[in-house]
Amino acid sequence: MKRVVTYSPKVFIPLTKLCRDVCHYCTFAQPPRRGERAYMSGDEVLAVARAGADAGCHEALFTLGDKPELRYRAAREELAELGCETTLEYLARMCELVLAETGLLPHVNPGVLTREDLELLRPVSASMGLMLETTSEPLSAKGGPHFGSPDKLPARRLETIALAGELAIPFTTGVLIGIGETREERIEALQAIRALHDRYGHIQEVIVQNFRAKPGTKMAEAAEPTLDDHLWTIRAAREVLGPAMRIQAPPNLAYDDFPRLLEAGIDDWGGVSPVTIDHVNPEAPWPEIVRLRAATEAAGAELAARLPIYPAYVADLDLWADPRVATEILRHADADGLARDDHWAAGAALPPPRLTSAAAPLRLDEGELNEDAITSLFSAREKELARVVAAADELRRETSGDAVSYVVTRNINYTNVCYFRCGFCAFSKGKLAANLRGAPYVVPLEEIVRRCHEAWERGAVEVCLQGGIHPGFTGEYYLDVVQAIKAELPDLHVHAFSALEVWQGAVTLGLPLDEYLGLLKAEGLASLPGTAAEILDDEVRRVICPDKVTTSQWLEVHDAAHRLGLRSTTTIMFGSVEGPRSWARHLVALREQQKRTGGFTEFVPLPFVHMEAPIYLQGRARPGPTFREAVLMHAVARLALHPWITNIQASWVKLGIEGAQAALRAGANDLGGTLMNESISRAAGASHGQEMPPERMEAAIRELGREPRQRTTLYGTPDPERTMRSYGAPPLAEPLNPHVNEAGLKRPQRLVRPGLAVS
Repeated sequence: MKRVVTYSPKVFIPLTKLCRDVCHYCTFAQPPRRGERAYMSGDEVLAVARAGADAGCHEALFTLGDKPELRYRAAREELAELGCETTLEYLARMCELVLAETGLLPHVNPGVLTREDLELLRPVSASMGLMLETTSEPLSAKGGPHFGSPDKLPARRLETIALAGELAIPFTTGVLIGIGETREERIEALQAIRALHDRYGHIQEVIVQNFRAKPGTKMAEAAEPTLDDHLWTIRAAREVLGPAMRIQAPPNLAYDDFPRLLEAGIDDWGGVSPVTIDHVNPEAPWPEIVRLRAATEAAGAELAARLPIYPAYVADLDLWADPRVATEILRHADADGLARDDHWAAGAALPPPRLTSAAAPLRLDEGELNEDAITSLFSAREKELARVVAAADELRRETSGDAVSYVVTRNINYTNVCYFRCGFCAFSKGKLAANLRGAPYVVPLEEIVRRCHEAWERGAVEVCLQGGIHPGFTGEYYLDVVQAIKAELPDLHVHAFSALEVWQGAVTLGLPLDEYLGLLKAEGLASLPGTAAEILDDEVRRVICPDKVTTSQWLEVHDAAHRLGLRSTTTIMFGSVEGPRSWARHLVALREQQKRTGGFTEFVPLPFVHMEAPIYLQGRARPGPTFREAVLMHAVARLALHPWITNIQASWVKLGIEGAQAALRAGANDLGGTLMNESISRAAGASHGQEMPPERMEAAIRELGREPRQRTTLYGTPDPERTMRSYGAPPLAEPLNPHVNEAGLKRPQRLVRPGLAVS
């Protein structure tokens, strides 16, 4: 994959231009002017922030003079009118206002700070910044550019940066070159930054900024550093700070030469605003994003938007962000910890964004993709994304041809009561989910059988059964369900019971897995759905479903089923708290299991539907994957699972019709089931329909120039009589979902919690 160069889409909020310092090169700081306010009002701040949010920004950059109330009466008087004692108190209030009203993430540059100041601002900001500028003491002496500026003393600035490290604040700093320092002093400043980062790990980016002379300042006639000098300093910064540090140089201060900054080793363009000017350098307009992208791509890299907090810190928000701010960060972040690049959400009635298309497929090395290679593919963007998609579609065509299959099936979710504590689930109606929509129910056996008859009359070849795990269920319940269905509809394929249901059923009867699965098979169970997999990475499972089956237990159930001759599907639920590395581990685990038993029929990506999910409502998860990530999951799965799992399914329930069509262009060859009833995604907030009849399935497939094909659960061809019955099916009768109390189920003394048993 190409390297990624980032930038932050932001708005610039100059809260006050009053400052107690008198830097000889600065035009930002201004003395009080009669008739003008010293501070932006809350309404003015919100107007800028809302314009930025509407323009797709993620960051609200608050820039202000350093402690102006210590110098100016006008500042003190206005602060008193605002009910504040200090500028920093007012800044904290405005950050909270922007967070609450717009969701933009504040990044603050308020100057030198004490520990108390930092503690005040941390709960309302995603990150902070203070340019070290220089460690040269003579620059603060008489005649130097920092003379008369007490906040520019290097020791004070280094102390602020160190305190931020002690408080685990993601921090931006940097050097300002060309103001009288020597190259040796630049190196000393960079080494001081490196030492602080080595100690605290909190410096997320280092800016190498070049001085620009400004009319009306004491340094208006001073010589500016040359481009070559700037490039030399960037290279030195890379050498001193190492390959992992993010290094930034402002593109607007390099004018038309800004593409050359990439040659020297920068990997970030800094904040770029589609709304506001650079108030510190008003003479230097931001380059348009299209120019940044062109320059970045010309250098062999991809441009990506980021947040004011960098991905390494997004990955550990418990450490690096206040809980209130962490919630907002997650709403803005994609799986890489960069900025979400669309407003699409799985299950929402929004059209998907258009992705970049390309003609040349990505050429991969021969042999299987390992975990690192798969992880890298999941981070593809823009043109690289298009190449991955093209490669997957090419492989799909070679493997499966141009047919798109689907199955006429009915979903039956026999109960929405569950005693497991899955943070992503809005379907369960256990004690911890009493506020979620719908009354708790258990479907009687006779109603399950009635629905199966109705599905059979409508041409179904399969019934898919799964649901919550009521505390009163034992393994006998699942046996009774299969027995009741097969007694009346022996030719209907029973595709039922997740790995968790099988595990719980076996344990409650005191039976080994293979013996219990053998009993289910004898009663007529024909295959297993691949649900309850979520993410096959136990680090993630401990967060989203701690008491559910572990990765090894999930694989053990399917291994036992395959060895008994039962086939099963596979799934992944992605877009909540995990990222590309976990996705890669999941795919590798499935591929290795398939090599052992060959029992998996298909892979079904299920994007996280966030709207009603408890973990999202608690502020602990992202709002599902971006559309780019959803498409990539299908494409990368095609490439990573080949040739072991050759059917990749697109979930129209999660993706919508247009989204599913995009997945079919990205390596998928199956459109799943008609469903007839779908409850789990709907409970999570999905707005797509509960049924996709064959006529609509086939119309969507033909729109792509592909050929629709009805299939059986195991990818065979249905009896023609079944296919004929599936067209023009009559409406469904209203399903009966009696209240759970009518089932008369008894809670056992001990509940099975397989995940906790091994943790």
